[in-house]
Amino acid sequence: MKLGIISVAHMHAYSYANAVGKLAGVQLVGVADEDEARGKAAAEKWGVPFYRDYRELLKTDIDAVIITSENAKHHEHTVAAAKAGKHILCEKPLATTLAAAEEMIDVCREQGVILQTAFPVRFHPAVVRAKQLVEQGKIGRIMAIRGTNRGQNPGGWFVDPAQSGGGAVIDHTVHVVDLMRWFMGAEVREVYAEVDSKFSATPIDDCGILTLEFENGVFATLDCSWSRNKTFPVWGDVTMEIIGTEGTISLDAFSQKLDVYSNDKGLKWVNWGDDMDSQLVSDFVASVREKKAPSVTGEDGMRAVEVALAAYQSAEQKQPVVIR
Repeated sequence: MKLGIISVAHMHAYSYANAVGKLAGVQLVGVADEDEARGKAAAEKWGVPFYRDYRELLKTDIDAVIITSENAKHHEHTVAAAKAGKHILCEKPLATTLAAAEEMIDVCREQGVILQTAFPVRFHPAVVRAKQLVEQGKIGRIMAIRGTNRGQNPGGWFVDPAQSGGGAVIDHTVHVVDLMRWFMGAEVREVYAEVDSKFSATPIDDCGILTLEFENGVFATLDCSWSRNKTFPVWGDVTMEIIGTEGTISLDAFSQKLDVYSNDKGLKWVNWGDDMDSQLVSDFVASVREKKAPSVTGEDGMRAVEVALAAYQSAEQKQPVVIR
């Protein structure tokens, strides 16, 4: 199976490429990027051809693409790849508007290609185990969830709304909302949010607090922010406290770590254990090979984006936004 990567704008391109290299019978055969210096450096690192125009990569005999471009370009790249008959693993957020997400899903369906949203946290062992405990009824019926996804400000194109579609809220809402939806099998009905820029000088949101009401009556809160400073020992966190009628699950997705102290960097946390990015890519490859629906669909990606966009609307209007 042959894969190509369209853009290495997002840092996850590197972990996904490493994951491809670990899979038997799977080969990374090309990288396309409009930023020639950025793309050539990645292509040389992986020993594959570089394409200045992604359309040239799509003309080759690859089976699938991994899209890790700037958020606002996901739509263009996904639609083009689908029309070229390539299966697609697209970085989150799936799109920056609901209309774009819907068209991406529709075109992929019409062309008969797989569209998978890159939500690797679903594949983290602690998350998988927590989902099993919920399904087994170990904590009874879920009553409420408190979640966090707090990280460092990534800078670059992430703080340019024209390329990113928004700041911390669109960047860090989608992961945890996807987990909440997945754990409960329910959609968000209403969103109330406070959004601001408090941690940096960039004129884009770097913090948000969301209150969510799900269709099943469950309430949830989410801290989605770029609130970790430069000296924090790791990029950020993903946590959830799932409160049930008969118990509570406290989940920290990155608690498997080593404390590493060095003279030049101080304290850094080095994670160990199963690699969720590798599990994500493996799931995508299996879906393509077996011609089955992926574990995380384009629809899942769209529903998560829907909540993030509703959060921005709520913050602007200073009132709850009803989604459905």
